[in-house]
Amino acid sequence: MDNLRIAFPEWSEEKRLKVGRASVYNMGRGFFEVFLVPHLNQKWLEQEVVFEGEERLKSALQQGRGILALSLHLGNGDVGSSAIVMKGYALSIITKVFKNKFMNDLWFSFRGGQGVGYIDAHSDKNSFEILKALKRQEIVVFVLDQFMGRPYGIATTFFGKRTGTAYGLALFAVKTKAPVLPIYTYEGQDRKIHVVFGPEIPVQELVTDDRDGSLLAITQRFNDKIEEVIKEHPEQWMWVHRRWKDFT
Repeated sequence: MDNLRIAFPEWSEEKRLKVGRASVYNMGRGFFEVFLVPHLNQKWLEQEVVFEGEERLKSALQQGRGILALSLHLGNGDVGSSAIVMKGYALSIITKVFKNKFMNDLWFSFRGGQGVGYIDAHSDKNSFEILKALKRQEIVVFVLDQFMGRPYGIATTFFGKRTGTAYGLALFAVKTKAPVLPIYTYEGQDRKIHVVFGPEIPVQELVTDDRDGSLLAITQRFNDKIEEVIKEHPEQWMWVHRRWKDFT
């Protein structure tokens, strides 16, 4: 509720409560849906998934640099990413892993049941793995809607309030010149899963000799896009996360 007050000060408390409840419900349902991932099939894909803007993805892949995907905790990303792989595209997600090997293997056996790849966000080799995935023409997903402090975060604004955001996606966009596409999922009024491939986000026009300034401008543009998507589907975003922790 505190987060909703920050993002939507103009809303009534009643509306914020309604959206907050829907968000928590969607999170709970999404958790259990992960266990169904290994059992998804092509019939399910054809009947239950709507792909929006797939032509944008195909066009971006033709550049031959792979795809850098800007994503967020909206809808059910694990089911959506599985649908993308089932559609015939290679995809890897940069994510945190469990320290306990048994729990890690169990959890990712469900999440990766359809062939989605995962790159450890805290591995010393993750930069190398990201570059290899791009070279293989994969989609590499950066989930950028969570708070990130120093040294991997940069001071930005989100819904008009100062916070910290990871600048890794901006760094790889500058270095590789791979196209950046917003890719996310939401549940539509038709009760189907909609997988959205948004228009490519312009990045190179923000690159200057000022490295830090460039990374800030690009990361802020990513934040602005995420904010735009959340405003379209506020009841499906993860409002329980402490997004606006102090960035010092």
